[in-house]
Amino acid sequence: MVISMASSQKVTVTLPVESVQAIRELVAEGKADSVSGFVQHAVAVSLDDVAGWGAMLAQALEETGGPLTAEEREWADRILGVDDSVA
Repeated sequence: MVISMASSQKVTVTLPVESVQAIRELVAEGKADSVSGFVQHAVAVSLDDVAGWGAMLAQALEETGGPLTAEEREWADRILGVDDSVA
């Protein structure tokens, strides 16, 4: 029995043809090591971005009195034209 502690996992992702072509061009020009490496980097940047926005939102909420109250959320929904029956 082989026990593996792989630090990566192979997945299948569907991308627009134009995106794949653009990535392959970057690889051919030496601006990216590989298609896989490019996608790994893009995912890491995106995850960092989401975490950063989450931290910034949490800080902003803390500085301004916390999450929206039900009344504030209803007011915002009315102003933005959000229809609860659609969700």
